[in-house]
Amino acid sequence: MTAETVLHNARIVLADEIVEGSLVLRDGFIAGIDAGTGQTGGTMAGEDMGGDYIIPGLVELHTDHLEGHYAPRPKVRWNPIAAVLAHDAQVATAGITTVLDALRVGMDEDADLTSADIRKLADAIEDSVQQDRLRADHFIHLRCEVSAPDCLKAFANFDGDERVKLASLMDHAPGQRQFVNLETYAYYYQRKLKLTDRDFKLFCEKRMGESARNSAPNRAVIAAACHERGIVLASHDDATLGHVGEAIEQGVRVAEFPTTEEAARASKQAGLGVLMGAPNVMRGASHSGNVSARMLASDGLLDILSSDYIPFSLIQSAFFLGDVVEGISLPQAVAMVSKNPAEAVGLTDRGIIEQGRRADLVRVRVDDHVPVVRTVWRQGRRVA
Repeated sequence: MTAETVLHNARIVLADEIVEGSLVLRDGFIAGIDAGTGQTGGTMAGEDMGGDYIIPGLVELHTDHLEGHYAPRPKVRWNPIAAVLAHDAQVATAGITTVLDALRVGMDEDADLTSADIRKLADAIEDSVQQDRLRADHFIHLRCEVSAPDCLKAFANFDGDERVKLASLMDHAPGQRQFVNLETYAYYYQRKLKLTDRDFKLFCEKRMGESARNSAPNRAVIAAACHERGIVLASHDDATLGHVGEAIEQGVRVAEFPTTEEAARASKQAGLGVLMGAPNVMRGASHSGNVSARMLASDGLLDILSSDYIPFSLIQSAFFLGDVVEGISLPQAVAMVSKNPAEAVGLTDRGIIEQGRRADLVRVRVDDHVPVVRTVWRQGRRVA
């Protein structure tokens, strides 16, 4: 039996314009866009959108949000399926219909989680997909801490895992990338670990030694494995032209959170998708003191936004970016959270409102400059 729904009296955000009219959804796909009309005739079931926006379902490439549901306090472990369900509910009600759950590969002494914990979370995601428990469509993003001694062993836990769509190559050692400024590193880690100045010096020396020994060989092995398996590669926190050159040589397609305008510009010129954090857009600055996402957007250097650590920031930034950056239209901003991230990881069946695409949609009303998510559909089925 054909399942058909009509959403009428809507402001539909298309790839390059906003039209008032109706959408026809049939068997999980967009069957028609009726611009310029508020109603669609016939006997089909219809829903009045009351003039609200309809945008494509959001596509999230890098959220660190799941691990916090599984380990909400030090040494506390939640049921992994319950953690996945709690995370899923929060991302779906924020308008995210496709999410790449970022799971850490490679641990160090300050990590509360183990590689076994990470595999449990991945198993819970995959079991929940198979059992149709989830509202959003879930894939896996491996955050590969290449300086960690156990990085390759942990990466091997995902051999043959078809849910893995993206792997990022990252090194959070002091003096590297995000933490080129050692004062910033000290503010973040010395306070977090409650270390004395002497202990912090030893901690930094150990981390820098691990980076010198492990980073380059681990990058090479993981890059080769990802190319063989068809996993998209991302660089992380590139700061210099040298970092970008290394990323290009390794076949990276997404530049995650470049920390300088120089690195972002070089990445863009090389054809990499430049990804920045939506919290950076909303705050007007990076929490680590790095380059502003608003500035990159104003210079035409921003392609993709990620919620990073606040799921709702993704839709919030899409409706906010045009208010603070001249020349950014709502369709352009929406593309940064839907079409562009989908295309970056090869999900070409979604991310845009167009006939034949998946009916992954979000109904949004804006109150006091804040988007209110009223309804979410994934493949034409209401999930929030």
